Amino acid sequence: MAKKNFAVLGLGRFGRNVALTLEEMGYDVLGVDRDETVVESLAESLTRVVSFDIRDVRALKEAGIDNFDTVVIASKNLEASLMATMLCKEMNVAEIVVKGIDERHAEMARRLGATQIIFSERDTARRVALNLVTTHAVDCISVDADINILSLTVPRQFVGKNLIEANLRADFGVNIVAVVNREESLIPPPPKRPFAADDKIFVIGTVAALEKFERGIG
Repeated sequence: MAKKNFAVLGLGRFGRNVALTLEEMGYDVLGVDRDETVVESLAESLTRVVSFDIRDVRALKEAGIDNFDTVVIASKNLEASLMATMLCKEMNVAEIVVKGIDERHAEMARRLGATQIIFSERDTARRVALNLVTTHAVDCISVDADINILSLTVPRQFVGKNLIEANLRADFGVNIVAVVNREESLIPPPPKRPFAADDKIFVIGTVAALEKFERGIG
């Protein structure tokens, strides 16, 4: 299965964090921002980072936006966000995730082709709440209204076991979507590869399922 790739348009605090998190998980990420200083600061951290106005259809095409599986539009500028959403839709991007400025912007973005709207303050609040009730998580990424990804060092009881033996889907209703260590990034991880003590795992599930998982691993 080919690994998904991502483009993040707008590298403010929210966009930067999304791009760096995806990169950390082992995905290829294109970052775009008008501010060349921002672009330069991320040159060593992202797969590729370029500077242009996301309202420029020619620049978007030259960057190959139509080849990305998912585009995250994180611009704080209403006009730029809506224009980029429309252009991505015209380029047949499958997943267009837009950072919502307000409900009116969210509704317009949906009509122009957004497949998902994220309100960063609301979703950050959910992430903080989940982290408060979990003990093992290094971080929690909000994917949708009730779907999150936990990143954590593999629990001791799973070291030496593989995905089949760990049986997380049956026991907890969660799935491991990536395993990362110093030597490799496995997306998705092979089902028969044993977990090592230094593995960092990324676990996806509903909030309820992830809370059950946390309780189950002690």
